[in-house]
Amino acid sequence: MNPSTLIGIVASTLLLASVLLLSAESASSFINLPGLAIVLTGTLAATFISYPLREVLRVVRLVGLVFRRENSYVESDIQELVGMARLWFRGDVRSVENALEATRNPFLRTGIQLVIDNTREEEILDLLQWRIARMKARERAEANIFRTMALYAPAFGMIGTLVGLVNMLEVMDSAELALIGERMAVALLTTFYGIVLANLVFKPIAVKLERRTEERLIAMNMVLEGISLISRRRLPSFIEATLNSFMAHHQDEIREIQPGDVPVRPRLRDRLRRSQEAGVADA
Repeated sequence: MNPSTLIGIVASTLLLASVLLLSAESASSFINLPGLAIVLTGTLAATFISYPLREVLRVVRLVGLVFRRENSYVESDIQELVGMARLWFRGDVRSVENALEATRNPFLRTGIQLVIDNTREEEILDLLQWRIARMKARERAEANIFRTMALYAPAFGMIGTLVGLVNMLEVMDSAELALIGERMAVALLTTFYGIVLANLVFKPIAVKLERRTEERLIAMNMVLEGISLISRRRLPSFIEATLNSFMAHHQDEIREIQPGDVPVRPRLRDRLRRSQEAGVADA
């Protein structure tokens, strides 16, 4: 399982458990199956109305992606690209084709095959960039399904609250405060369910999917750059250094901060203070 997802599940579970056990006399006070049914059924119904059936049916698979820990194949893609670049630089087309059959990256396979077929670099880039744009649009549309559900859930929670308030008004003449309070609690629980589902389920899944898309875009652009350099017959060492730059992580792109370094602004501030003190002493 994805570690960050696991931490989030544990933290949210502890939060809800503390709410149920510490803020109420009984945990069953927060259980209202009709209210939960209103929120879930209404959210799903509105989602089916908003999106085509084939897109909504992918929701289950997308939830699985959030919980699954995905492996990064960027390093293996770099090794494959550099190896193919060396073979291509030496003119060993047959070995490049054999290496191409072993790769599991269809995006990389398509680009290198176009290079072998002596396709112009501009045409290769146009085709691969179109595939990147299509993947980006598809996966962002999938994430938007959960963002839409996050909008619908609180709204249907309010609808359940209104239904509960109507039921409460029906017993107002009975003058039984216990019954009125029970109906009021049931009315408010639907709003609680909607907010919890929106902010602890639907929105986090959408953000996780969007972050996954950004990482995949970086990997695809790295492959695109490697294929472009191979098409121009750049040196394999230069290609390797360029592709490794996609993997580099720096805390600061301008200057590496070492332990014990004094930040620039405090140093300048101390220098100005000393110069001002010297000017006062001279006066």
